[in-house]
Amino acid sequence: MKAQPIRAAIRIIGIDPGLRRTGWGVIESEGNRLIYVGCGSVEPPDDLPLASRLLAIHEGLAKVLADFQPLEAAVEQTFVNKDGVATLKLGQARGIAMLAPAMFGITVAEYAPNQVKKTVVGAGHADKGQIAVMLKILLPKAEPPSADAADALAIAITHAHHRQGQALRMKVAGL
Repeated sequence: MKAQPIRAAIRIIGIDPGLRRTGWGVIESEGNRLIYVGCGSVEPPDDLPLASRLLAIHEGLAKVLADFQPLEAAVEQTFVNKDGVATLKLGQARGIAMLAPAMFGITVAEYAPNQVKKTVVGAGHADKGQIAVMLKILLPKAEPPSADAADALAIAITHAHHRQGQALRMKVAGL
């Protein structure tokens, strides 16, 4: 998996992992220009066993990846909360969110939630409303159907913004 050139137009998928709803957002980035491509979410039925829900997330993401053919992916890192079991389950969904693009040979980057907020809004503790406002400015054609899809677009934007530095670091590291 090799990083794409910095100046060429690049299609990026952002993924906001979750067991109930895994958001995805696809943009194209060319230099500083961002273009909305699509967004949505994969929503496995709540009554499915965990393994079946994870499979549904994988299959849903695989379809999105096949349909939109991004060249790079970005996934939000999981924050640890007080409920250890919930954190572990979310980690499993995150694993699927990282595995699906990797299976397509797509480079996967990871970003902390505060880094996403700081990149898109300018403040690391921004709320979802502030993210929605900035998404309307940065991607005027986007109308995310859920907060998870909006978060996924924000993750993709974060990757578009930070990929230049990552590409340089990968080049220096010889990757």
